[in-house]
Amino acid sequence: MGPAVKQASVHQQLKGKNFLTISDFNSEELVYLLNLADEMKTMRKAGINEQPLKGKTLGMVFEKPSTRTRISFETGIFQLGGAGIFLNANDLQLGRGESLSDTANVLSRYIDGIMIRAYTHESVEALAAHANVPVINGLTDKYHPCQVLADLQTIREVKGDWKNVKLAHIGDGNNVSHSLLIGAAMTGMSISVATPEGYEPDAEIVQNAAKIAAKTGARIELTTDPQQAVQQADVIYTDVWASMGQEKEQSAREKVFAEFQVNKSLCTFAKKDAVFMHCLPAHRGQEVTSDVIDGKQSIVFQQAENRLHAQKALMTALMG
Repeated sequence: MGPAVKQASVHQQLKGKNFLTISDFNSEELVYLLNLADEMKTMRKAGINEQPLKGKTLGMVFEKPSTRTRISFETGIFQLGGAGIFLNANDLQLGRGESLSDTANVLSRYIDGIMIRAYTHESVEALAAHANVPVINGLTDKYHPCQVLADLQTIREVKGDWKNVKLAHIGDGNNVSHSLLIGAAMTGMSISVATPEGYEPDAEIVQNAAKIAAKTGARIELTTDPQQAVQQADVIYTDVWASMGQEKEQSAREKVFAEFQVNKSLCTFAKKDAVFMHCLPAHRGQEVTSDVIDGKQSIVFQQAENRLHAQKALMTALMG
């Protein structure tokens, strides 16, 4: 089977699939998608505007507010020739008690794909179970797979590959941490996650990532020592200490996470050419200092830009 035939075969495998977590794809499908994201970015920079989704519509359901998710999906579907419909949860009959199953069935008769940014992962699973069009997880309490697609694309751009790369995630064992664990395992990238005690990633997700890593050669480490995590790291990654829905815990978390701030001192334990990543929005002076996030080795805006290209590839593959 030649490369072109093989790519067409993988594309056909992806068509119509849901994307609720990174592990919904196999390694071959994930790499194909990231290669397509690179192509999308190259074409955009060259002013080439192909429109594989002309005439198609993406419904975008938001229970949580957003900057990058909304704008990247809305811009992305437009650049691909389609249209995006912003659907605040309160604008739908969901706000008045209509079931997710009924909503999914109705939306499936109008549109070609659904992106949902929800509080609970169970809500997204329920929507996907009853929809007849691809459902994309724009963020839940458990996973943030679209963010990590862009992260994987960015790391390969900067480091050339994922093999022999060590990623250190410092802070909360949250949805981003979960998706990074799976994404790193699938691409063969080593990952060390440093959290305070009691804030570790979900044990079942860690176990699943470890099973994948055993096949790809990735190394997974969990620690409560941020210095140990960043030792010889190629990439240092952090996130806010209190995610949306955890605002009441902000003050308590600031005390617990104080020793997990990414600052110049912590970065000295990493490789000299280590880069800094953050999924944004960032709270300068809390999880990261300004001199790090605004420094020469910060790639947070390259990372944010790649949300557009990775999601264009995702929509093209699933809806095209």
